[in-house]
Amino acid sequence: MKILILCTGNSCRSQMAEGFLNSFDKNLEVVSAGTEPSKAVNPNAIKVMSEYHIDISSAKPKHVQEFVNENFDYVITVCGGAKESCPVFTGHVKHRLHIGFDDPAEAEGNEEFILSEFRRIRHEIQRDFRDFYEKELM
Repeated sequence: MKILILCTGNSCRSQMAEGFLNSFDKNLEVVSAGTEPSKAVNPNAIKVMSEYHIDISSAKPKHVQEFVNENFDYVITVCGGAKESCPVFTGHVKHRLHIGFDDPAEAEGNEEFILSEFRRIRHEIQRDFRDFYEKELM
């Protein structure tokens, strides 16, 4: 099963979703990408995923164009806020899904509040991608 997870920056939500799917099933082939990739994975995403013993510290944001000539069983967009537009994947896809989340990188406030937002989104991603995995892939 080959899955592509898409967002804009490929620095938070898509990286966390990729990490969770890989933790659920090592036989899945999961990649993530963005239409405007950031320079690095957000350090707060790395931190909150490590709290669940999932290491995404070596992940790098990738441009969706790297995958446009590949075939995927699922392409899942994870953008969520009204200010965002979800990227479109033009490659060959069997199933397209949208599982949207707020962008934790947009959180403003003190460090404690920002981390709480990353944890909230991490929890939502884990819950929703576990649901996707159990209903669609098992």
